[in-house]
Amino acid sequence: MEEAGPLDRAWDRGRTSVRARLRRWRSKWWQIGQCAVAAGAAWFVAADLFGHPTPFFAPVAAVVALGTSYGQRIRRVIEVTVGVAVGVFLADLLVVWLGSGAWQIALIVALSMTAAILLDGGPLLVTQAAVQSIVVASLVPDPGAAFTRWTDAVIGGTVALLAATVVPAAPLRRPREQASVVMRKIAGLLRAAADVMADGEAEAALDLLADARSTDYLIRELQAAADEGLDVVTSSPFRVRHRDDLRKMSELVDPLDRALRSTRVLVRQTAVAAYHRRPVPQSYARLTRDLADAAELAAAELAADRMAVAARLPLLTVGEATGRVERTDVLASEAVLAQLRSVIVDLLMVSGLEQLESTDALPPPPR
Repeated sequence: MEEAGPLDRAWDRGRTSVRARLRRWRSKWWQIGQCAVAAGAAWFVAADLFGHPTPFFAPVAAVVALGTSYGQRIRRVIEVTVGVAVGVFLADLLVVWLGSGAWQIALIVALSMTAAILLDGGPLLVTQAAVQSIVVASLVPDPGAAFTRWTDAVIGGTVALLAATVVPAAPLRRPREQASVVMRKIAGLLRAAADVMADGEAEAALDLLADARSTDYLIRELQAAADEGLDVVTSSPFRVRHRDDLRKMSELVDPLDRALRSTRVLVRQTAVAAYHRRPVPQSYARLTRDLADAAELAAAELAADRMAVAARLPLLTVGEATGRVERTDVLASEAVLAQLRSVIVDLLMVSGLEQLESTDALPPPPR
């Protein structure tokens, strides 16, 4: 087979990058739209309802306050709104009295940051107070518009606060969807490992090992999805009823991470056996396929917005079978069996059992 050239590899990386960027955009489209609508609404309220000629600070405050993440959104909206309002208010006040210039800006920034700190504000509040005071004092130093800009900042923050309580259902579904993706990957790796156990193909084993080693991003995405879901139910009073479900889902991140890691180790042990031409009993391959079927069932349950309790009995059945299979004198094969049992324990934890319950559910290994 002809080896891919540099241009081909660059093209493949480019396509991967484009897919990753599109995936990132799809995960943020709601926040982008929300910021756009909030900016327009803030301008409309300040310009059309309050009659301000150029309400620059209204959409700025709305967009900066909302941002593109749900993490501590209500706190961020309040901090940014207060920070912008403090900075604009003090800058407006001092520009009226002192005018605009280098020493005036230094004084305005110092006073704005001091006021923000005395208000017990966080870093975001303090920074916004300083930045917005600089904007007022330098870019738009219009003493005739004193306090109008402060009102615009408050309007923008108020619009952002209202917008922050409206969130879509997608972030609530995404943790379970991503958990299902992780579980399906585990099932796929197990099925492929069973094939390697059966045919002993070293090249296929090495390809499978490379695939297994590239799965860390799945857990990162799962953790991010779980965190975002919890942030949504924290920031929106309309989604509070989903809090318990999201907490249960977030508790699956660790056992899923352990299950994926254990599966990678199983793949590595299988690859070692294949590379060194060490035979693995066919019964181990059959057990691994049965385990893959149980993992597929767990993935389907998670995708259907249910806990993976239905997969517990098939997992226990496979676990019991590991106590009856044949043993060999081949160390590599024994390592495969031991790791297979470890994967079962981790998947039982995903089904809702505790660590000790999962371990005790397996019979002693055959002698």
